[in-house]
Amino acid sequence: MQTVDAAGLPIGDDHPPRVMGVLNVSKESPYSPSVYDDPAEAARYVDEELIGEGADIVDIGLESANKRLDVLSAEAELDRLDIALETIESVSGDAVYSIETRYAEVAEAAIEGGFDMVNDICGFADPEMPAVCREYDVAVAKMASPPDLERPGAVGETDWAARKSTEWAASADYVDQVYEALKQNGLTEKTIVDPAFGGWSEATTVADDHATFERLREFRGFGRPILVSINRKNFLRTVADRSTEAALPVSLAATALAVERGAHIVRTHDVKETVDAAKIGEAFTGRAHVAAEGVSVSELDARRATEVARHLEAIGAPTDGSEAYVGRVFEVSGLGPEATSELADTAESSGLVVSAGDGGVLVGGRPDDLRTAAGELAGKPAFEPVVEAIRTD
Repeated sequence: MQTVDAAGLPIGDDHPPRVMGVLNVSKESPYSPSVYDDPAEAARYVDEELIGEGADIVDIGLESANKRLDVLSAEAELDRLDIALETIESVSGDAVYSIETRYAEVAEAAIEGGFDMVNDICGFADPEMPAVCREYDVAVAKMASPPDLERPGAVGETDWAARKSTEWAASADYVDQVYEALKQNGLTEKTIVDPAFGGWSEATTVADDHATFERLREFRGFGRPILVSINRKNFLRTVADRSTEAALPVSLAATALAVERGAHIVRTHDVKETVDAAKIGEAFTGRAHVAAEGVSVSELDARRATEVARHLEAIGAPTDGSEAYVGRVFEVSGLGPEATSELADTAESSGLVVSAGDGGVLVGGRPDDLRTAAGELAGKPAFEPVVEAIRTD
């Protein structure tokens, strides 16, 4: 799992989950407690209720995500950017400042004005966005979205037969579409993936969000940090039959689950409580990671064949037979050809499944078989990280 540096804040498996607090400078935004159009008042809110309560990142939105409203132009967003810039200049606390936008022009102006990070809600639909983020070397959260600046998050409304193939579109479910949407237009070295929870589109259903959350581990297949925005979302409220105002407990329960399933950033309006929930999720998350002498071994949080298949795809290995890996699964990178061959032979003779691709090796199977393989490899310097990771229970 790649660690992304966001203005000095490391984000990834080897670091605590990060909490992203929200400030909106749009009066149209649906959650009024986070909406401010006066820079001084906004700065006090950021200092006291976001940074003061534990937010690592402050995400500032210039327009409402309400799909029933007209999309703001880049020019209209730039008109509102001054409020955001004045706000961060007035804040006394320390945080990473993220600008939520879909336009490269707005992102660049925000970065030039002091923002540290971009939250692109249209998934690089603006083809200049990746170039801007690379030029300024900033982290960017990329939300799953069709390549259309006016339809953020409308994954299910994409003509996938045209973008992929008729055969793929016929067999793909909603989560497959979300995963593919994140692949569209590529990733930068500092991209954080966001599976796009919530009612961005009329076509997205509660069941779609349920499926995405249930299969959240699959998005670890990108090898990039994951951002989730699930605060008081409808797909959670329906489970407990709660209004938005009464939905904090369900959000916190989901936060702990999301972190355990692989989320690295949780975007929220309820910072203090979310910080605690994220700590609970982290405390019950265990993923072995060992690196030494150029060899890296990471235990993949893969409980289902579909989750394993994402990782096989990522290293360029065939995805057939992914069911055989379910148990404990490890990704090994940095081994030379001879060591890779020896690892494969040992794994197979121990009853494990192994696949090699240009990006590394996946080894998986039952715990007893993994321990047998570790015993065979013990004492061989090239495999010390492999043995150490496998023996970490």
